[in-house]
Amino acid sequence: MATTTSITTNYAGQFASKYISAALLSADTLDKGLVEILPNVNFKTTLQKVNTDDIVKDATCDFTATSTLTLTDRVLEVEPFQVNLQLCKKDYYDSWIGGQMGFSAYDSIPASFADFLIAHVAAKTAQKIEQNIWNGNAASAGEFSGFLSLMTADSDVVDVTATTVTAANVITELGKVMDAIPSALYGKEDLTIYVPQNVAKAYVRALGGFGTSGLGANGVDNKGTMWYGQGDLFFDGVRVAMVNGLPSNKMVAAQSSNLYFGTGLLNERNEVRVLDMADLDGSDNIRVILRFFAGVQYGIGTDVVLYS
Repeated sequence: MATTTSITTNYAGQFASKYISAALLSADTLDKGLVEILPNVNFKTTLQKVNTDDIVKDATCDFTATSTLTLTDRVLEVEPFQVNLQLCKKDYYDSWIGGQMGFSAYDSIPASFADFLIAHVAAKTAQKIEQNIWNGNAASAGEFSGFLSLMTADSDVVDVTATTVTAANVITELGKVMDAIPSALYGKEDLTIYVPQNVAKAYVRALGGFGTSGLGANGVDNKGTMWYGQGDLFFDGVRVAMVNGLPSNKMVAAQSSNLYFGTGLLNERNEVRVLDMADLDGSDNIRVILRFFAGVQYGIGTDVVLYS
């Protein structure tokens, strides 16, 4: 008698958090810890900013306020999103059962068929979240306003005019970003230059000796393009991080502690469901449902450089 695969699962509470985490936090920027993550944001949260002028003054016998302290804030607002996906069991069951029998080249196929389907959906959701973090447009369905949209509209952000980045000019263009970084930020441990794939590739090639600004004819350690093994990149002592959500020829320089991703990660309104439709309509379909909250914001605009 053939085995019947029946799934009636509601991943609430602990398991909802587990799978929502897989969907959201697997996004490249979040997985690498390149921004601050604020969980349990139901709708809005306020990012408080404190500014002071010179606080050290000449001493007197009296208590005299030595500084002007200004409190301002920026609001991080998360938006609700959903994934409603219908899959046919027969299209995925062979892959899953093959993995259980040891014939798969992949060693991460979950033991539960429901887990397998959710892992598939979580990977796709994480990819979209990564794109939204940097280049999202709230006017488009399934998107929230990403960092580029927010920074472009903010006159406080330090702007640098962009061009098409190649191995021949990448050192010069990264230098423009570096020169625009406020002096108060240079030397901060978490200061990062966020770059897209085309800039990262151009930089690696230049360091391999194949750009006009390369490190000699044969690059780092005379290894040419063989030197790079996906390790950390730095420019003038500042970390360079490739983020897949950034579009080509865009760069952002900021402290990772000044960039925030908000989500209702542990919120009870996050929901993951897997519904087997066989008992409802006799079909071989499974519906996967995810609901979650997401949004981004930065704290201090004057501490951000946008190459755009």
